[in-house]
Amino acid sequence: MRTFLAVVRERTVTEAANTLGLAPSSVSQQIRVLEDGLGVSLFDRSPTGMTLTEAGNRLLDWAPRLLDDLDRARREVAGVRRPLRFGSLETLIATRLPPVLTRMEERCPKIRLDIVPFPTRGEVLTGLLGADLDAALVLDLKGVREPDLPATGGRLDFVDLEPVTLVPVVRPTHPLAGRRTVTRADLREHKVLLGPTSCLLHLAADLFFGSYGQRVELPSLFVAVNWALQGLGIVLTPEFIVDGALASGELVRIELEEAPPEAWLRLVWRSDREPEPELRTLLYTASELTRAEH
Repeated sequence: MRTFLAVVRERTVTEAANTLGLAPSSVSQQIRVLEDGLGVSLFDRSPTGMTLTEAGNRLLDWAPRLLDDLDRARREVAGVRRPLRFGSLETLIATRLPPVLTRMEERCPKIRLDIVPFPTRGEVLTGLLGADLDAALVLDLKGVREPDLPATGGRLDFVDLEPVTLVPVVRPTHPLAGRRTVTRADLREHKVLLGPTSCLLHLAADLFFGSYGQRVELPSLFVAVNWALQGLGIVLTPEFIVDGALASGELVRIELEEAPPEAWLRLVWRSDREPEPELRTLLYTASELTRAEH
């Protein structure tokens, strides 16, 4: 199955063989054995490479899960536990994950976690669906589907941990700072700082600011916040990212007539992994923290 996935990824037997450290003849033989066993052709062969047939696409949906089940079976038989693989955006890993990890360490110090950072929420969910992750922490806009959200097919479950306040902020010297209310029309002459289009907060800013303001797209929310600190524009950001700057007066909140979209911090996990003790401990710890804070 790993050979099948390598051929899908590399599109040629030769490149797949290089990736796997095998001879091309061995890769070709493994693919033929797999096709003979299933009784279908998995690839269309051409001089430019190999592309999946309809049957191959159906197997592609199953392959990561089959490999994952095999890995779990081997570990259970051998009595070996692997680390819990947990993914999130780097900002959430730095700011929202530590309390959960601290409580987990107190409850079950033997549990090991592999923390995997991702640049976008869509990539986090793709990692879950592809069996690369067991669980993840994401930021969601309530009632809004993100454009790069993959179809989960009921394989993911989630629980909302806490509401996240989104705030539009500027440097105190900005012309809009200190005004009692700001309308969208007031934004026309000012720069609105945005993260990349794949960022959920880019979508939040689209909903909040609409077409008003001079839009400046930047590589990350971190860069956008730092530009705002330099007085280069307005940024819509989770309050927990800028609470220090707000407390010190380096940034101030502007009051717009309309409230920003409602956001939630959400714990997402693979439904088929829920029976695993490590994941159950993580879910229980997260829900316990949520109850304590509310």
